[in-house]
Amino acid sequence: MDLKDLLAAQAGDDGQPKKESPLKSLQLDLDFYSESIKEIAVEIMAEGLSAYPIFIAHQHEVALGELILDKNELGTNWSIHASTVEEFVERGVINEERKAHFIKKYKKPEDFMCLFVIVPEGANFVFYPYKK
Repeated sequence: MDLKDLLAAQAGDDGQPKKESPLKSLQLDLDFYSESIKEIAVEIMAEGLSAYPIFIAHQHEVALGELILDKNELGTNWSIHASTVEEFVERGVINEERKAHFIKKYKKPEDFMCLFVIVPEGANFVFYPYKK
């Protein structure tokens, strides 16, 4: 799923006035964080920790992965944790039976960050291109 698809999915027509999606601020933060996230992804792969880094984007407390970019320290809206597909399987976020399917859908980590975006309505995987 791309971020624009997730943004579109958030914009429901339920008769309520549209409020600004928190995902708009995520897009801004990801562009700001892009270089740092890419460096960490490369480091995860180079050190042999995983060929499939996953970054968790959230605005609350999360007990998954390791905090790498703290919104409170950086004055941004979203914090980012670094993790791997192996941790997601180990912790039960991705079922062992679905791991091969996930890896097949995983986009080239040199070009895209794999994000697990957590919002109050739920969570979803998104692939977002690194800023050029």
